[in-house]
Amino acid sequence: MRRPNATALLVLDMVNLFDFEGGRRLARDAARITPAIAALRARFDRAGAPVVYVNDNFTRWQGEFHDLVERCIAAGGVPAAIAARLRPAQQHYYILKPKHSAFLATALPVLLAKLGVGRLVLTGLAADSCILATALDANMREYEVWVPGDCVAAQTAARRSGSLALLRTSANARTGASTRVAALFPD
Repeated sequence: MRRPNATALLVLDMVNLFDFEGGRRLARDAARITPAIAALRARFDRAGAPVVYVNDNFTRWQGEFHDLVERCIAAGGVPAAIAARLRPAQQHYYILKPKHSAFLATALPVLLAKLGVGRLVLTGLAADSCILATALDANMREYEVWVPGDCVAAQTAARRSGSLALLRTSANARTGASTRVAALFPD
């Protein structure tokens, strides 16, 4: 059986209003990682590799992904700055998810199979929640998982570092800097 070899970048929950308990702290860390995610996304774009945005729908069951982007931009502040910088381009994919894992009750498994993806690079929010759940689900589905430590945010540094350590030991995930992931695509 031929093993898929494409690498996909997943951007989780970065389009966000941060209007929940602990959201202000998470927003600060999300703003910190936005430039690294943007640079990594640009590298995937140059390589023609898939970029998939997977975002919580925040229980807006009748909204679309672009509605969420526009709500964040209209909100101003950190949500607007992040949404404007990371707004999906025409060639990018996007999926709304109902819960923590990007795999739970979404079309992500079908999309990744159609794209021939065998390796996932997970970025975004939050290291100790949605990133962790998605990475564990990806590992169970036998994807190679990379979680660049400079591209994931959490409400505290301890929560981020603890989650990255758990991912290294429990999901066989690589957690080095995003510059190492970019080396997957030699110029």
